[in-house]
Amino acid sequence: MSASLLALAFALPATASEIWVSNEKDDTLSVIDIDTLEVVRTIEVGERPRGITFNSDYSRLYICASDSDAVQVMDPETGEILHDLPSGEDPEQFVLHPDDRHLWIANEDDAVTTVVDVETRKVVAQINVGIEPEGMAVSPDGKTVITTSETTNMAHWIDTGTHEIYANTLVDARPRHAEFVKEGAELWVSSEIGGTITVFDTADQSETGKIHFEIQGVHPDLIQPVGFELTPDHKTAFVALGPANHVAVVNTETLEVEEYILVGRRVWHMAFSPDHSQLFTTNGVSGDVTVIEVASHKPLKTIKVGRFPWGAAMRP
Repeated sequence: MSASLLALAFALPATASEIWVSNEKDDTLSVIDIDTLEVVRTIEVGERPRGITFNSDYSRLYICASDSDAVQVMDPETGEILHDLPSGEDPEQFVLHPDDRHLWIANEDDAVTTVVDVETRKVVAQINVGIEPEGMAVSPDGKTVITTSETTNMAHWIDTGTHEIYANTLVDARPRHAEFVKEGAELWVSSEIGGTITVFDTADQSETGKIHFEIQGVHPDLIQPVGFELTPDHKTAFVALGPANHVAVVNTETLEVEEYILVGRRVWHMAFSPDHSQLFTTNGVSGDVTVIEVASHKPLKTIKVGRFPWGAAMRP
């Protein structure tokens, strides 16, 4: 390395990758340093923060401040709330379109999905969906957005070009989370009370499979799948099972559970480290985060955060 490059390298501040966690009851975010596995910042935000997501270059963080009826936009470097977006009432989860401009928001109290242009800060559309919408997903090509409605027990398939629903598919009771899988060929929807994940073929919206969970010594009513994350090759899914206090390891080809990992109490959502070697789970009732080693499926550490941690997002 030349002397000038060496000097520049020493001049640049070292930045560690982070996991950001929303704490529902504290109205805060906890920032975890992935190298030290310690909380390095606690940031006050709006009331009852739940869903959180970064834009593509990680220069902005979007926060569903549900009881503030706002989506807040934060500069993650400073922790400053820059402004609020017109989100509609009780935003719970959202998804940022691949264009990095349109935020699709589930408004639980209004039974609508709101589309907001994050640059103009204006509502582009509001789409009537089922009762108590929550889960949101966008296809890799950006052509379809999914909203799941907890009380209607449906996944609503929305054309992002026309803002119209083109299909409604039934799932089991109280759907919570949705993800497009295998480069958009499949859609997975978790059903909290139904205790399942339903798998759909996105080409014709037909149901092609269902994942069931059973843990020895745990009552079936406590096994409530909510958030889930997939490895980069989409061969393995990790599923948070709520008050069962376990994460299921699922083979995406066979749809069979290969293992259950004991974590904290009332596990909600998860986020991978940038290299996908570690998985961080938000455990609502125990107020902590469990760090799982992905290769061995073993818990490595428990990190205390705020009260009722809910959402999680990685910042490299």
